[in-house]
Amino acid sequence: MTGEQKGTVLVTGGAGYIGSHTVVSLLEAGYSVVALDNFTNSVNSAKNESVALKRVEEITGKKVHFYRCDLLDKDAVGRIFAAHRIDSVIHFAALKAVGESMSNPLLYYKNNMIGMINLLEVMDSHGIYRMVFSSSCTVYGEPERLPITEENPTGNVTNVYGRTKYFIEEMLKDAVRADPKWNIIALRYFNPVGAHKSGLIGEDPTKQFTNLMPYISQVAIGKKDVLTIFGNDYDTPDGTGVRDYVHVMDLASGHVAALNKLDREHLGLKMYNLGTGKGISVLELIQTFERVNKVKIPYVIQARRAGDISSMFANATLAEQELGWKAVHSVEEMCEDFWRWQTMNPSGYKTEQANGHH
Repeated sequence: MTGEQKGTVLVTGGAGYIGSHTVVSLLEAGYSVVALDNFTNSVNSAKNESVALKRVEEITGKKVHFYRCDLLDKDAVGRIFAAHRIDSVIHFAALKAVGESMSNPLLYYKNNMIGMINLLEVMDSHGIYRMVFSSSCTVYGEPERLPITEENPTGNVTNVYGRTKYFIEEMLKDAVRADPKWNIIALRYFNPVGAHKSGLIGEDPTKQFTNLMPYISQVAIGKKDVLTIFGNDYDTPDGTGVRDYVHVMDLASGHVAALNKLDREHLGLKMYNLGTGKGISVLELIQTFERVNKVKIPYVIQARRAGDISSMFANATLAEQELGWKAVHSVEEMCEDFWRWQTMNPSGYKTEQANGHH
């Protein structure tokens, strides 16, 4: 939390779940933040501001320069770069629902791939070559061995969302080969959960395709009757899918660590896993949530979902050795912090306009 000024970071998708939490860590680490979002996966106020980023300003006491902007509008992106002296970019902006990507693949290819190409071209034209890219453990497909290191093969991806991440990684390899000025870290996230401990920001899904933790939480608070578990016949200890759940504030600190690394060193392109190194099944997560928060989560079992895999957890030692980063928050904290966010904001950010909070 040094007071020294560290330069200006453009955060794309800054109003989203991981974006907004990372902005908190960036501001606390002394970076200035310019954020853009098109509100596909986040909530905007009547004034076209990001509700989440207003809360971030409350948490940190610092200002975020925010633009409503879509990366498919290259001219608008160019205007943001022209208006600020940006030093580096953290790129979160992407569509991210596995199920939706399977039913609407072209939307995913267009948004995720062309958005990235536009961003890279605008960065290049302004002479900015430092980027942290949100990749995903989905690039590994169904792994042959666990835990997954960065050496695991990528490309045999089971869903369209993951394929866009894989194609972008390949595109970045080619861009770096062609122009060694690029200095890029791709962070392969495992499964982000939890919320900032203030309870002021958290995950607020805007679509019916939702991640497990908000779904559990909505059942616990009575907004949904029952949780659907997709598949209990996987080759795992209790038959439900195993994932590496990582606290969103650990992910946020991972981005700050990655930026620090890019400030110090020229890497070209480097990939790092961000996870805890520990697999947790869907049932274990539900049971932990019930125990920690003293709630009941009724559930039903349905057939497996297309594109899902059975087991996935990280070997995150490379990030520890080279970025000095390690996940420190427990599963209990993930459940507790998420429930605090949910109970303080039963309708997420959506009541904002109605009750005039802050």
